[in-house]
Amino acid sequence: MDRSKNTGFADRLTAAAEAKKALLERAARAREAADSPEAAERRAARESIAAARDARIAERKAARLAEQARQAAALAAAQAAEAAAHAARLQAEKEAADIAFTERAEREAIEEAEKQAARDARYAARKARKKKGR
Repeated sequence: MDRSKNTGFADRLTAAAEAKKALLERAARAREAADSPEAAERRAARESIAAARDARIAERKAARLAEQARQAAALAAAQAAEAAAHAARLQAEKEAADIAFTERAEREAIEEAEKQAARDARYAARKARKKKGR
């Protein structure tokens, strides 16, 4: 409303009623536009696009989870293989140490027997010299 004009109460009531009527007409047109087949098609198109987007997101998430599971399985297999190789290496080292111990024990037994034989030979020679000297 323009304040410079002198408007009466009836004019103000008429203007308010016209504004209310225009507002109701705009709301009715918007409701009709929302209920129209074109709007329904646009809504359906938006919903199908959103559904397709959600499907792509779910597919990417499933692929990412599958890749993570594959990597975890590969890592577990590698760790199991490494553990098996380590166990085999430890077993081989233990067997080699056992063989070395057995060989050393045999060698020491042979050396001890040779020393004993040499001692016995010296003892027998000494006895023989004493017997000869009598």
